Order: sequence, then C-alpha cells, then structure tokens
Amino acid sequence: MNIDPRELRQVAQAAAPRVDLYAGIHKALRALMADTLLNLGRADTEDTLELAEATQRVLRLLDMCRSHLRHENEFVHRAMEARAAGSSSRIEHEHEQHEAEIGTLAAQATALLEPDHTGRDAATLALYRGLSLFIAHNFEHMHVEETAHNAVLWARYTDAELIDIHNALVASIPPEEMMFILRWLVPFMNPAERAAMMADMRAHAPAPAFEAALELVRPHLSAREWQKLGASLGMAA
Repeated sequence: MNIDPRELRQVAQAAAPRVDLYAGIHKALRALMADTLLNLGRADTEDTLELAEATQRVLRLLDMCRSHLRHENEFVHRAMEARAAGSSSRIEHEHEQHEAEIGTLAAQATALLEPDHTGRDAATLALYRGLSLFIAHNFEHMHVEETAHNAVLWARYTDAELIDIHNALVASIPPEEMMFILRWLVPFMNPAERAAMMADMRAHAPAPAFEAALELVRPHLSAREWQKLGASLGMAA
C-alpha cells in the first residue's frame, strides 16, 4: 500500500475535525479486547462455571472481531478501492490472517468448554497467550487504519460522503449486535464524542431504542460521566 506522505500529514494536521469511520468502533474494540484478556487471565481454572463464563466472553469477542472485519471489507475497503485502487490491499491481507487466527482461537476456547477436558491449566494459558498476540497485532493494525486509511478516505471523500458510508454500515448491523457494540462503544468515548453520538441517536432512532441504549450504558459510566451526558442532552438529573 503506497500512501502519499502528504495525505498522511493531512490526518495529523487537519485544520478541522474530519468524519472518522474508525475512531469510535476502534475505541470499543480496544476496550473489549483488553477487558476480555484481563478476565481470562484471572479466571479460576478449577471453577467450571467461572472458566466457562470467561471462555464465552472470548468467543463473543471473536464473533465481534469477525463481524467487524466483514463490515470494513464490505463498506470501507470498497469505498477506498473505488477511488484509490490497491489502497486497502495490505490491510485486506491482514484481515485474511485475522480470520484464520479467529478460527484457531475459537477452537481453543470451545475445547475448554468440554466437561472432561484434561490439562485445563495449560490449555487456558495457551489461549491467554494466543489471545494476547492477536490483540497486540490488532492494536497495530487499527493504528494503520486510523492513519493510512483515513489519509486515503479524507483525500477522496467529502464528510457528507463518509457519513453516508457510515450510515449504510450501521444500517446493516442487526439490533442485538448493535446493542452489544453500544455497550462497549459509548462508555469508552470521551464526553464530547459520547454526547454527539447519543444526540444523533436520539434524533434518528425510535424513542424506545434510544431509551434502551441509555439504560444499557448507564451502569458503565461514572456518576460524573452520566451527569455530563445528561447535561449535554438536556435531561433532568
């Protein structure tokens, strides 16, 4: 992937904030990845229920990662290739690698759910280490997308066009998956990002969906964070 250095400078030196297709969802992924890894690392391998819960969280993370790859391939990469052929090739290849890694990790996690599994301590540690490497690779991968890919997108698309791409992507996500994303997305945004997202949701989503989203994220916000969000949305304390 050959990116014009001038386009990369545009990412760092933009005079005004541009529409960023990656910023929010990548914060959610980083938070979910870190939380899942820490939870697996502290799981009691002698407690069948606790280990099963930790393993299920790993599988849920892998499901979200697989879905995220598909969303980027179908919407973001397609947009990049339409106006800059070959610009997504490196990351597309990494996506293929991640798909294979997800399959391996999922098989390891599923095996731990077997009631007669032997060598559970060693197998859990192997899963923990494999997941650690997968997450480390993904952190580097997301940085490339947030810099090099944004350089391509910002040089070739207007903000209005990027919003259309974002809206089409979001519309393709089933409601249950969207609620899971919101649980990890909204709490790990900064206050301005959180307020803007929830205001946009209130403007475009059905009222029950907006209320459900608020109830979903409230337990994961501090009292101060909730107060700031309420003030920004004009809600009574």
